[in-house]
Amino acid sequence: MNLSDNNLDYEIKLDTVRSGFTPTHCWVHPKAGIIPGNPPTVVMTMQKLLLSESDVFGPLHEMHTSDLGKTWHGPIYHESFEMRHEEDDTLVGVCDFTPSWHAASRKLLGIGHTVRYKNGRLKPGRTRETAYSVYDAETKTWSPWDVVEMPDKNKFVSSGAGCAQRVDLENGDILIPIYFSESTADDAKRRFTVMRCSFDGNTLKYIEHGSEHILNTGRGYLEPSLTRFRSTYYVTLRANEYAYVSRSKDGMNFEEPRLWRWDDGSILPTYNTQQHWVTHSDGLFLVYTRIADNNGHVFRHRAPLFIAEVDPERMFIIRETERILVPERGARLGNFQVTNVTPEETWITVSEWMQLIGCEKYGSDNSIYSARILWNKLNRYY
Repeated sequence: MNLSDNNLDYEIKLDTVRSGFTPTHCWVHPKAGIIPGNPPTVVMTMQKLLLSESDVFGPLHEMHTSDLGKTWHGPIYHESFEMRHEEDDTLVGVCDFTPSWHAASRKLLGIGHTVRYKNGRLKPGRTRETAYSVYDAETKTWSPWDVVEMPDKNKFVSSGAGCAQRVDLENGDILIPIYFSESTADDAKRRFTVMRCSFDGNTLKYIEHGSEHILNTGRGYLEPSLTRFRSTYYVTLRANEYAYVSRSKDGMNFEEPRLWRWDDGSILPTYNTQQHWVTHSDGLFLVYTRIADNNGHVFRHRAPLFIAEVDPERMFIIRETERILVPERGARLGNFQVTNVTPEETWITVSEWMQLIGCEKYGSDNSIYSARILWNKLNRYY
């Protein structure tokens, strides 16, 4: 079964950008954006993870290619992403960062959120902000990271746009899905909303936000990703026990989220990890991880990386269209990103996350992959 118009189909070509890790660190969060050209320049940010701790990330680095991945340069360190000192010996930096081309300003704008550490670990009761930086294509440098000023400090005590896919509007405004809470407590329930921001090429400013949605189990809604397919906006949401989906006509006011399900009505067996959209002008797809028959040894079943077509009317996943984008080799693949690189190609960039220690016995080596979807029809959404 295939719902796509004009017999849309694709091939998958799996490239390895780099591989190898040390006993103490591995590279994670490879997320790519483009600078248009013929061919475009692909700029991919990434950062090192401390293997002995949970979510302790170093400053962002960059790799780039100007020949569609035949040759890559980097990883390159950027001082603009260095950690900053706050009071009480707290260090603050940027993580979960996603670069994406902003056509109205002709700038590559990266958006993520802040993370705070104390004594070499995640700081308990930490706040969070949406962080951003702008790439200068001529000097190949990133601006010093800044944060979006929110209107209500009591409501948005901890808020961010980590690992999010955004939608840029024709007038240059940006719709950014975020999750937030009014408390820094570990058991605080995170809410999902979409904020509309202006961007003048230098500063990202909050304008308004839309409907707010809360899930009263686990940590609530996390890591939303947004897309626009034809005249409708769709958001996919991580939660502790399942994954959720919702839609909107204006990109701001969403229906109450519902569980992701297969087209037979059964629940998609994924939990506590993110999903992202592959959006072609002739078809909508979801990339995700899930419980399978042979991946119980992988942390939270976060490998292999799957793709399947979505029925946008019923908001179901068409099970028989499922394919493997990136194979499982013991390491998790749950943190990834999607980039329309050309009208002919969409890339999913992901790294083998080398925790839990010992996962390399299944063959993983911290490979950073570019899973290239080669379309048989031009993507008019490029």
